Amino acid sequence: MRLRLSLATRPFSKGQAVARSEKASAMKQSLTVLLAAGLAVPALAIEFRTVATAAVLYDAPSPRGKKLFVIKRDTPVELVVHLEGWAKVRDSEGSMAWIESKHLAMRHSVVVTAPRAQIRQSADEAAAMVFEAEKNVALDYLEGVAGGGWVRVRHRDGASGYVRVDQIWGQ
Repeated sequence: MRLRLSLATRPFSKGQAVARSEKASAMKQSLTVLLAAGLAVPALAIEFRTVATAAVLYDAPSPRGKKLFVIKRDTPVELVVHLEGWAKVRDSEGSMAWIESKHLAMRHSVVVTAPRAQIRQSADEAAAMVFEAEKNVALDYLEGVAGGGWVRVRHRDGASGYVRVDQIWGQ
């Protein structure tokens, strides 16, 4: 006598049927996430861009979306998601909106968040001050300093130096 079992004829207990249903549901959720990932690509690491030209920010990735406000040129933004010619961005105040990707430059800038940021000759509190920048002034990000705590920046007039990371946003 030969015994043949196949998935089609093998009886399942109630517990096995529930486990199988839960596994199928989890697989459907995973597939949905994978399909969505093909359309929207989230930034996996914190990535910053600079607004190249003044641009309208929207509540949705479409010119038919609600216009929220105009963001000025040279404003740094954190890239959250890319979606077919659009980018969801966060500003220094934490607000999120959509912008057409064509308005974003690959250039990286930071914005002063302290009332007055001191830009110094070297990454040292005792170093001579090169200049001060007022709150909301945009500075070009040049490089981070090993050991953290400082960032090398340049003002649009050409002056450069080091600023403490607690005085800026966008690094």
